[in-house]
Amino acid sequence: MLSVLSGLGLGLSLIIAIGAQNVFVLRQGIRGEHVVAVVVICALSDALLIAAGVAGLGFLISSAPWLVVAARWAGALFLLAYGLLAARRAWRGGGQLRVDTVEGGARPRTADAGTGGRTGLASVVLTVLALTWLNPHVYLDTVLMLGSIAATHGEQRWLFAAGAIAASVLWFTALGFGARYLGRWLRTERSWRVLDALIAVVMIALAISLVLPVIAA
Repeated sequence: MLSVLSGLGLGLSLIIAIGAQNVFVLRQGIRGEHVVAVVVICALSDALLIAAGVAGLGFLISSAPWLVVAARWAGALFLLAYGLLAARRAWRGGGQLRVDTVEGGARPRTADAGTGGRTGLASVVLTVLALTWLNPHVYLDTVLMLGSIAATHGEQRWLFAAGAIAASVLWFTALGFGARYLGRWLRTERSWRVLDALIAVVMIALAISLVLPVIAA
């Protein structure tokens, strides 16, 4: 039980931070678009990465640092592109939140000028996969760090992994489905432009932070 709680605590401490993946999950939750798919992909990806770390993939990453460098550049390019798109939305505007009354309560929807309404499922899936698997921090934290700490639990390491996986499931579920309660503050075009501006700043800052260690080395 102690190993499970240790994994749960460490998992939450690593995942609850302002990052590209969390920002995207939050935005999709607020928009009410493909939330189940986003939450499932994020939680399942974390589960696979945690299991890989506990199984020993972390040792491979530590012995081949060029893999992390390559992931840094790929992730930085993707984050920069996504940040620039968010900045474009913030500059041009045209987004707002509509609340449609349906049986059982209110359901938030968004309308974006120039996008034709809701974002397609394929586009959302590809984006969340890229934000998850092109992020080098996920390999350093989820695979290498969690895998190394799990190894200290000996035969209980898979219980530690179960706790870390539970933390991921709980966090993404709460973030994705809890975000809709922010909808009341995001019913105007101005509020969406502010949100997209913040997303752009976070994404571009993360892109820069990814390559700074490589450039400074």
